[in-house]
Amino acid sequence: MLFKATFLFSLAVSALALPASKKTKVAATAADVLTVQNYADFQVSDGVAGDALAEVKAKFPIDETNLAAVSANDLAIIKAARVTAEAAETDAGGFNDAIAAAGKSTTAGKALQVGKIKNKVLKLQLEVLALQIDQAQSGKDNSAKIAAEQKKLDNNIKTDAASKGATSQSVDFQGDDSA
Repeated sequence: MLFKATFLFSLAVSALALPASKKTKVAATAADVLTVQNYADFQVSDGVAGDALAEVKAKFPIDETNLAAVSANDLAIIKAARVTAEAAETDAGGFNDAIAAAGKSTTAGKALQVGKIKNKVLKLQLEVLALQIDQAQSGKDNSAKIAAEQKKLDNNIKTDAASKGATSQSVDFQGDDSA
């Protein structure tokens, strides 16, 4: 009887200690990597085409081998940056407006179109990353959404690579990655 009581007590103590130790481990590894920036500072559309994904990863250096350890602050910045990148494409004063004003066949219009593709790589990489982090941290199955967004991302990466060396132009879009 004493053995049963000791066993049950040990089991209860272990069960209580497990969540605390797991929480401590996550908190200890969830250090912030990112800081809030203006769109002009985290955009990747200036320069030349061909390596947009690497440019995005340099601006958002998240350890993709340990997504469960990404801080809540970093995840909020990633999500906000994605929203801002999408706004830079579609909102007033964004890529769509700038391309229409310049004309698609002009030199300026072509450079803006190349920049728009690089911006799409930014937006979609951040979307995929946010979904993967959410899945790693919550256990929620985002695999179908991740696959759909990854397919779009892969298409834009291919378009960017096909334009390698072409001049890329950003837009003067106001926004930031604050939550």
